[in-house]
Amino acid sequence: MKIKSFAAITLGAALFLQAAATFAADSERGFKSIFNGKDLSGWDGSPDLWSVKDGVITGQTTPEHPAKENTFLIYTNGTVTDFELRCKFKLVPGDAKGFANSGVQYRSKVVKPSYWVISGYQADMEAGPTYSGILYEEKARGILAKRGERVVITPEGKVTVTGSVGDSKEIEAGIKKGDWNDYTILAKGNHLQHFINGKQTIDVTDEQEAKAAKSGVLALQIHAGPPMMVQFKDLKLRTIE
Repeated sequence: MKIKSFAAITLGAALFLQAAATFAADSERGFKSIFNGKDLSGWDGSPDLWSVKDGVITGQTTPEHPAKENTFLIYTNGTVTDFELRCKFKLVPGDAKGFANSGVQYRSKVVKPSYWVISGYQADMEAGPTYSGILYEEKARGILAKRGERVVITPEGKVTVTGSVGDSKEIEAGIKKGDWNDYTILAKGNHLQHFINGKQTIDVTDEQEAKAAKSGVLALQIHAGPPMMVQFKDLKLRTIE
C-alpha cells in the first residue's frame, strides 16, 4: 500500500471516528437533529423563498421574489416548551444597502397560515450592529431585552433592566459578518437566555403571566425588505426536563 493512500485512509478513519463521537455525545446529552441536510422534510414555508442549498437551509429574497411581509419556515414535527436549541447561522445582504435580518422564533404561534406568519419570542439576528442576540417578540411586545441586558418583565408588563450579561459592543465584535456563527437558545419556565459564539447576549425572566408563552412552535424568519439571504445548519434540539 502506498504511503499517501495509507495516510488518506487513516485520516478518513479519524474523521469518521470524530464524527461518530460527536453524534454519540449529542445523543447522550439528549440532542436530536431537526434538519436532515437534504430537504425541508419536517419544515413548512414559502417554496419561493426557502430551499436547501449545499446541504443547508436557505432563505433568500430577490427583486423577483421579495417577502411581502416577514415570513417563516415553520418546524412541523412538534412544539417546544422547555428546551435548548443549537444551530449555526449566516446572513448575507443581497444588495448595496447591506440589509439582512432574520431570527429564530420559539414558543410562538402561527397567526397567518396563508403566508407562514408567526408571532412570539424571537432570537434576533442581523447583518447590522444592533439587533443580533436580542430578545424580540414578533407582532407582540416588541424588544424585550437589548443585547447585553439582564431583564425582568414585571407582572404588569414593565421591562426592567436589572443587570448585565456582557458589553454589547464586545459581544457584537465577536459576531462574524457574512460567515457562520453559533446560536444557542435556552428556555426553561419563564427564564430565557440567548448565546452567540459562546457569549451570553440576554437573560430574561418574563413574569407577565398573561403574555409569557410557555410552549409553541419553532420557526426561522426571513425579513421583508431589500434582497438578502439567511442560512441555517446543524440545528439540534433537546428537551429540558
